[in-house]
Amino acid sequence: MTELAANDPLPKPKRDIAPILLPVALALLVIPLVGSPSTWLTLTAASLAMGMMIFIMASGLTLVFGLMDVLNFGHGAFIAVGAYVATLVLAPFAASIQADSLWTNLAVLAPAALLSMAVSGALGLIVERVLILPVYGQHLKQILMTTGGLIVAEQALYALWGPQIIPMPLPTSLRGSFIFGDVAIAKYRVLATLIGLAVFIAIQLVLNRTKLGLLIRAGVENREMVEALGYRIRRLFLGVFMTGSALAGLGGVMWALYREQVHASMSDDLTVLIFIVVIIGGLGSIGGCFIGAILVAMVANYGGFLVPKLALVSNILLMVAILMWRPRGLYAVTSR
Repeated sequence: MTELAANDPLPKPKRDIAPILLPVALALLVIPLVGSPSTWLTLTAASLAMGMMIFIMASGLTLVFGLMDVLNFGHGAFIAVGAYVATLVLAPFAASIQADSLWTNLAVLAPAALLSMAVSGALGLIVERVLILPVYGQHLKQILMTTGGLIVAEQALYALWGPQIIPMPLPTSLRGSFIFGDVAIAKYRVLATLIGLAVFIAIQLVLNRTKLGLLIRAGVENREMVEALGYRIRRLFLGVFMTGSALAGLGGVMWALYREQVHASMSDDLTVLIFIVVIIGGLGSIGGCFIGAILVAMVANYGGFLVPKLALVSNILLMVAILMWRPRGLYAVTSR
């Protein structure tokens, strides 16, 4: 083994690019199966947009587990709450939503999304103080407590809004598609892709380039040391949980606009999908979550087009295949 001198820089770890190449390889592999280049481009664009929306919802869960070691099976409740809050905010502004102006639409849509994030984040504060705080470090109790919280939240939504499906139409300016020859890319999917990329970059910058991110990551590794330096790690972790809840609320708004509907049971459906993404990516890995979300979306879109009968189980098959290759996920950053 080569010895390092005192002034020698530490060797940089090798970058694992195999997971990064997976979506590229999958996209190239299906080109001859799809046949039409224009159809392939449309499916690929749809996959990227869907993947970004899934990532926004799943990133909060990944943050909470990776930085706090908390298994939150009630994460879907924050998604549903965010979607329902948006319906309340947008309902009085139907005329603005139906306007042809993009800026008029965004002037209503942006505050609705921000308020949904605020409400979901506030709900996260309550959940962390009441349900999570007493069971830190106890995964089984965390699962039981958060699952119970999810059931209570879902029943509360049923009591407030009923079992009916509430329509949530897209703003007029985001309807339709951009046409490039024979390729049609939905306008809303372009916006969703841009927002998802912005969220991913923002998370990476905060965690890796700021003092706050350094303190959070240091608190994960050695909580006593950070507290000895005078920082209240509990407040930092509370902020992480609220941020994860707020991201779930934002994802709920975007998913509701994507589906153009909201219903109380959406939390159940999306919780399963999100956990599949987090497991594929590797528990606690933001980069793995990002790639996992794209892979899940690609399999759903390509699989739904090529083999519709397998669409319902495609995510499970993908997860099994990934775990057979890498039992701890694409990027395993924790052994917990």
